[in-house]
Amino acid sequence: MSTPAAVLTGLGAYVPPRVVTNDELSRRMDTSDAWIVRRTGIRQRHWAEPGVATSDLAVEAGHRALKSAGAEGSDGSDGIGLVVVATTTPDQQCPAVAPDVAARLGLGTVAALDVGAGCTGFVYALATASAALVAGYAERALVIGAETFRPFLNPADRGTAVIFGDGAGAVTLRRGTTDEAGAVLTVDLGSDGTLKDLVGIPGNGSRHRSTGRPPHPDEQYLFMHGKEVFVQAVRRMAQSSTTALAQVGWSVDEVDHVVGHQANLRILHAVAGELGLPEERLVRHVDRVGNTSAASIPLALADATERGRLRPGDRLLLTAFGAGLAWGSAALTWPGITLA
Repeated sequence: MSTPAAVLTGLGAYVPPRVVTNDELSRRMDTSDAWIVRRTGIRQRHWAEPGVATSDLAVEAGHRALKSAGAEGSDGSDGIGLVVVATTTPDQQCPAVAPDVAARLGLGTVAALDVGAGCTGFVYALATASAALVAGYAERALVIGAETFRPFLNPADRGTAVIFGDGAGAVTLRRGTTDEAGAVLTVDLGSDGTLKDLVGIPGNGSRHRSTGRPPHPDEQYLFMHGKEVFVQAVRRMAQSSTTALAQVGWSVDEVDHVVGHQANLRILHAVAGELGLPEERLVRHVDRVGNTSAASIPLALADATERGRLRPGDRLLLTAFGAGLAWGSAALTWPGITLA
């Protein structure tokens, strides 16, 4: 029996044109192409030019998703009633990115909000929009994951500077039913704030401002305790994936593709091992764009679509892990989507 569900109708992706190779980074810091590839699987990433902010990437990806869905209209009458932007790198601390993005896309005075859940942001944003559609608060929604991490990377820290890239990915959703191709069937979410100090950007928040002490320059950059994050990421993504599969009654063998957060190729392979999943079912995009945080899953979906890997009716498992700590997974069927 079918029940109300959010259904994917469009997909868009955008990465800045500037490509930064491992060889380029090795000329700036103590690293090498071989070291980066061995540790992360990343060969290049895209960085936004100075003056380009997260909202700029989000608008481009959102425009392409709307065009993909055939929903774009100059007067905002396309029916989008909600915009959710997942990001850890907003243009400014206040206001949120989403209202600006909605306005620049010509969507008028729709509901718009940001979701901050680190690299798990897209899954959280997908859950937020799906719940709103199922509850009847909107008929259509636009969900965007967008990041410009370059300004937050310490150029002297090879543990982070070689990993992260900039980009944005977006999907459009409409209110539908679970028996339709494209239906989001379940979402599992979790967090553990006791481990918040494993990854983050501590400077310029209310904690520092309340002390009256200016943040140390290093505190304005992203930090990450890589080994501990690796262990937690594999554990939480595997557990959340198992929970999501149980909720929809799928076995691992019935999953056609796993689209994990593209943080690190070793993490993706380890999660596949924990699930007993053949590695060929993993969607991998991290080698070409790096870790794009909240943008990584929709970017990977767009890449797999462009390569003809995803077919209507395929069963997909999305799973992510990031700062917070936060994690989440979603199970859905794939619709027939044409990229704009």
